[in-house]
Amino acid sequence: MANFSISSTGIVQALILLLVANGAPVLANNFLGRHYAWPVDSGFKLTDGRSLFGDTKTWRGLVAAAGMTGAAAILLGTEPWIGILFGGLAMTGDLLSSFIKRRLGKEESTRARGLDTVPESLLPVWVLKEQFELSYVDIVLIVVLFFMVEEGLSPLLYKWHIRKRPY
Repeated sequence: MANFSISSTGIVQALILLLVANGAPVLANNFLGRHYAWPVDSGFKLTDGRSLFGDTKTWRGLVAAAGMTGAAAILLGTEPWIGILFGGLAMTGDLLSSFIKRRLGKEESTRARGLDTVPESLLPVWVLKEQFELSYVDIVLIVVLFFMVEEGLSPLLYKWHIRKRPY
């Protein structure tokens, strides 16, 4: 039988880890500039002439997300491997959305509402739902809340010169 209760602790932990995973590559870019920013796809282009993911999806960002999310997991009282996996899954979802955006002909770093947040939030909470004791309702709530937080926070981060775009 499906669990439809709400786990506030799991929701808060997952949201914090999503924010850390999403923010880590931005912080790494701000601190390191283009140093160590090797594209995950190494500039590979498919037959449509577009890159697989794009130059802004880097190994440095992936490592930063996994590492910082692992550290955040420790602070939240969760096993570090869960945080590392969570960050890796969030970035895998981010890569998936970049792949889809490239196939749709969208330029790198362009906005695609929903597509920019749903895969990177849904994948880690779905795969790790048991570790965070999340119900299906919790998962939907996390995805919606993450979307809303990103929509509200991104313009502020741009205004404070943390992000390069207001989205």
